[in-house]
Amino acid sequence: MTPQVAPGSIVLAADGSQHGARALRWAARQASLRSRPLVVLTVDDRDGLRINTEACDQARALVPPHIEVTALVTTGDAREVLVDLSEEAHLLVLGSRGRGPLRTLVLGSVSAAVCKLAACPVVVCRPHDEDRDGRGVLVGVDATPESLTVLEFAYAHASFNDLPLTIVHCVWDVVAAVAGLRNVSVDDVDLGEGDEAHVVLAESVAGFAERYPDVPTTLRVAHGLVDEVLGSRSDAWDIVVVGRHPLDTTIRMVTGSLAVAVVEQAHTTVAVVPDLTRATS
Repeated sequence: MTPQVAPGSIVLAADGSQHGARALRWAARQASLRSRPLVVLTVDDRDGLRINTEACDQARALVPPHIEVTALVTTGDAREVLVDLSEEAHLLVLGSRGRGPLRTLVLGSVSAAVCKLAACPVVVCRPHDEDRDGRGVLVGVDATPESLTVLEFAYAHASFNDLPLTIVHCVWDVVAAVAGLRNVSVDDVDLGEGDEAHVVLAESVAGFAERYPDVPTTLRVAHGLVDEVLGSRSDAWDIVVVGRHPLDTTIRMVTGSLAVAVVEQAHTTVAVVPDLTRATS
């Protein structure tokens, strides 16, 4: 049986590696900023108790005294445990070894599986230069109602962390493909301000701009698949945020795979946010 966590906790997967240590620092900072309890989870490791104890000690040294840090050591499949805990958690935080898509395809990836199935946002802390100031939060949306949850996460994270936000509407259609309209980097020239895609994007974020007046926001439209646009040169950003639709149709299975592709290609921290506007996930 999967153990329970306090609702709204940030759950950190700790494995004693340098990748896990990077995730620990990220999770501890967010728990402090958001005043949320932090659960340090270690799954099915021979040395699990020692690893967990050391991780908890490190976490407690990084958070203020009022933040509760709870130790959790259990057995089983890490993917299943994390997905089960996601039903109550506010956020799951994992480290990543940066093996790349081919290596992950062969070995299987805990982060890839959890990103596809978790009921709460999943943050994968990819290898990057933590000492260098980034350009803030980069989020990709499709300007549909399903993007609202993704935008909420991105705006809230930018606000809590005092970061600027860049919102990119990724557009890909047959007309654009035939015409060769592709700008698969956020730094490429925007292909036509004032068109319908820009108008729709501006309308979709209007309410958030009013709720988060402290967040400097830039809107862009890019022609390309979301993994191409958000995965390219992502090391310049503090975090990349991407949505994941429920896996209830073929097209949504594709978008779920694109979210994982962003995680695999990115050179910075990535948050995968499920569509919470629908019951199916």
